[in-house]
Amino acid sequence: MSIITMDVLQRDDLPFPESLPEFQKMFPNEAACAAYLERTRWPKGFVCPQCGTTGDPFRFENRTGVLRCRHCERDTSLTSGTVMERTHTPLSIWFWAAYLVSTHTTGLSAVQFQRQLKLRRYETAFLILHKLRAAMVRPDQDRICPDQGSHVEVDETMVGGRTRGEGRGVHHKVIVVTAVEVRHSQSKSKSAAKRHGGRYADRVRLAVVPDRSADSLCGFVQNVVTPGSIIVTDDWSGYAGLRGLGYEHLPVAERGDPHVAEEFLPIIHTVFANLKTWLMGTHHGVSHQHLQAYLNEFTFRFNRRHYPFNTFRSLLGIARHACAPTYEDLYSGEWKHPTTYSGVGS
Repeated sequence: MSIITMDVLQRDDLPFPESLPEFQKMFPNEAACAAYLERTRWPKGFVCPQCGTTGDPFRFENRTGVLRCRHCERDTSLTSGTVMERTHTPLSIWFWAAYLVSTHTTGLSAVQFQRQLKLRRYETAFLILHKLRAAMVRPDQDRICPDQGSHVEVDETMVGGRTRGEGRGVHHKVIVVTAVEVRHSQSKSKSAAKRHGGRYADRVRLAVVPDRSADSLCGFVQNVVTPGSIIVTDDWSGYAGLRGLGYEHLPVAERGDPHVAEEFLPIIHTVFANLKTWLMGTHHGVSHQHLQAYLNEFTFRFNRRHYPFNTFRSLLGIARHACAPTYEDLYSGEWKHPTTYSGVGS
C-alpha cells in the first residue's frame, strides 16, 4: 500500500465550473474530489479528529477518501458525517450527481440520472438523489423576514391525483402549505413583475401538513415567518389566529372568484403551478411518503434560481451537516424526510 505525500490541496479554492468540460478539468479523478472535500472540512488545514494534531496527513493512492494522522496514525474518512458516509459509490459519481442536480434547471429523475452516468442499478441512482435532497435542508435555516413594503403570501394546495377504482370522489391527495416572500420590483423590464403589478417572488417555504386546522397552518407560519410580518391569506378559519401570534394578518375573501385570487394572491398561485408542473414533468408524480423530500428540492432550487452556479458548493457544504437515509430507511416507512418546520412534515 503506497502513500501519497504530494500536496493535493493545491487543487482547492477553484472557481465554479460553468460547463461540463470545465467540471471534468477541475475534478478529473477521485483524488481531486477528495481534495475538495478535505478543504471544505478543514479550510485551514487538516486537524485529526482523534488527537487534535494539525499538519499534513498521509494520503493513500488506492484509498483517496481516507487520511491518516502522522501523529496517532489513526484513519479519518472524508465522507464521515456527510450524506456520503459509508458509501461504496466512487466520489466522482457523487460529484457528478451534485453538479447535475444543481445545474439542471428542472432537476433530474432517478431514471435520467442512472442513464446519464450508466449506473447498473436504479436503486443506486434513487438513493444518491434522495441523500442529496436530505442535504438540501439546512437545520439552521432562517425564517422569512420581509423588508419594509414587502409581505408574505400563505396558502395551501392539494398535490396528487384521483384514485381509480375506489369510488367516486375518493382521492389520495395531500395538503401542501406554502409561504412565499413577495417583493416589489423597481425595474420595468421584468415581464413577470409587470404582470403582477411589480410584485415578484423571493424565498419560499413548503411543507406537507396533515390537515387544514389552525394548529397545522398557524404552526407552519410560526416556524417559517418572522413575527411582525404582513401576511396575506384567504379567509379560511385556520389562519384566524395569526394576528394573536404577532403577525399583521390580511385575510382576503376569494369566494371562488379567480380575479380576486389574481389580484391579492397572484405569486403563491404561480408557485403552486410551477411546483405541480415540475412534479409531473420531471418526476411524473411522486408518492406521499417521499413528497416532503421533493418539496425540499423545489425550495432549494427556487430560492437559488438566480444563482444557478452557486448551488453545487452550497449543496456539498450543507451535506456536511445532514443526516441521510439508507435504502432500507426509504422503503420502511419509518424515515422522516428532514424539514426545518417542527410539527409538520411527511
